[in-house]
Amino acid sequence: MLAYVFACETLRIANKRASRGIFTWETRTATAEPVEASNGRLVEPDVRGWMDGKRCDLLLVLAGYEPLALRPHGLGQFLRRAAGAGAILGGIDTGVAVLASFDLLKGHSVVVHHEAEPGFRETWPEIDVIDAIYHFDGRRLSSAGGTATGDAMLGWIASEMGATFADEVAEDMIHGSLRPAAQSQRPLDTMDPTLQAMRALMLAHIEDPMPIREIARQLAVSEKRLRALCRSVLRRSPSEYYLSLRLQHARALLSTTRLPITEIAVATGFGSHAGFSRTYRKEMGTRPRDVRLR
Repeated sequence: MLAYVFACETLRIANKRASRGIFTWETRTATAEPVEASNGRLVEPDVRGWMDGKRCDLLLVLAGYEPLALRPHGLGQFLRRAAGAGAILGGIDTGVAVLASFDLLKGHSVVVHHEAEPGFRETWPEIDVIDAIYHFDGRRLSSAGGTATGDAMLGWIASEMGATFADEVAEDMIHGSLRPAAQSQRPLDTMDPTLQAMRALMLAHIEDPMPIREIARQLAVSEKRLRALCRSVLRRSPSEYYLSLRLQHARALLSTTRLPITEIAVATGFGSHAGFSRTYRKEMGTRPRDVRLR
């Protein structure tokens, strides 16, 4: 609902700022009936079905916790027709998974909400996922959802109407300055470039963890210097920080996918189910199977 409101209200406020109806929009739902958002509020469709060929400039797919639970007949063709007619296809939050499921993201880089990212990477390893709040890649737009939807909409408005107008709309929204698209969803609590680069390397090698000495070599620092930097800023060793990233990744897979626990162990760099479960329980205070059951 938060993403939906930002998508619509940004356009409405843009029309108000322009004192004319620059933008029009309509809502469709997967069931062609009112649907209940996660906060319990109903969203009414303006148009039912997927057969009409009305041209649009931007088509956004918004989804929630189970994005592939319902893919109505005709939706894939509807999306392909829109793309063929020149529309930008956008995936908001897990709506990116819907676009991927119709093979509409081949050759594109995307942004996925950080909670859904591990499962997305496992399902579509061929699609490049980047850490950002939103991203334009040709005729594709992706956003992490939530308030980042407002930034994505303002970015699109800037491309259509100019940066000055988009800034004025942001002011009317009390949004402040338009955040850069490449801003990290979960920035490290430091601006130190060495630690930022270390984290990026670790995240890129979750399934096959790199030795700390190799990470230090690629960062052009000594192991001793890297350990001291981590201890000073992160209050833990590089190995401890790396393990925490792998376990966070595992927790996301346990919570948002149906992958077997053994596959999750492999995907997070553990040699066995037993070793993964033992480490997870020691560090996280609960067993992986309990997370899955919840």
